Amino acid sequence: MILTYLAFIGLYGVILAQGNLRPEEELFFETQVEEAIWQKEQENPLMLFTAVHAKDIQYQKWEELIQELDHKRSKTKNDYNFLRSIFQKSHQTLLKNYVQHSTFNNMLEEGNFDCVSGSATLGMLLDRYNYNYEIIETDYHVFIKVDINDKTVILESTLAIGGMISSPSEVRAYLESYQPKEFAQLASLTERLGDPELSLADHAIFRKVSLTELAGLQYYNDAITHFNEQSFGLASKQLSKALVLYNSERIKNLQDLAKEQAYKVYGYDIK
Repeated sequence: MILTYLAFIGLYGVILAQGNLRPEEELFFETQVEEAIWQKEQENPLMLFTAVHAKDIQYQKWEELIQELDHKRSKTKNDYNFLRSIFQKSHQTLLKNYVQHSTFNNMLEEGNFDCVSGSATLGMLLDRYNYNYEIIETDYHVFIKVDINDKTVILESTLAIGGMISSPSEVRAYLESYQPKEFAQLASLTERLGDPELSLADHAIFRKVSLTELAGLQYYNDAITHFNEQSFGLASKQLSKALVLYNSERIKNLQDLAKEQAYKVYGYDIK
């Protein structure tokens, strides 16, 4: 399917300040809703996560979850128990069906999610309730590490049952399974983040990312879908936006590859 993108250059100053795009590059948007988010809501993580394929965004379930958790928080000061409520209620309300290639909007509309949208949901809730946490990006997966009462807890969003890992030995084993190996390199630029079972063999990436950078990884995931469909121009456009949000080497490298493949297939350079 060929999508029509709207050009928008009002982000010129922001783009140059971050040093991600050349001055002559423009960003292209799929819908006017997406353009409005980028123009006015870049400081709002929730809006950034809804920007990919943004049309009629459904916020009702998100608002219902917030209301329920706010009420629960007013009734308890036990941080660990409330953390469990965040994890469980997120799955009961939003994170219903693990489906690869799902966007945050898929989750809001249908309950379909992957590790990016799942971790985004949990991360924004942890922010709201002032938890000390880190979003961890690995080769093909994203998860959350929470430090609470001198204890580390793993939140594995893709597992509704057993995904809140608190046993010290299990936490240690989980983290060790993703630790990078010396001289390891990412094997594939065209595998999405989203499946904890995809591959544990590369061990090239293990780093903390912000919510904004995670929103960039959602654009990266969407670009991979276009790339694998040989829509190299659309992939490059999504990657330009990903780079504004997250100045990542693998995003840059995939964009270079998309442009190279476009030249081989079409015989001309794409911007």
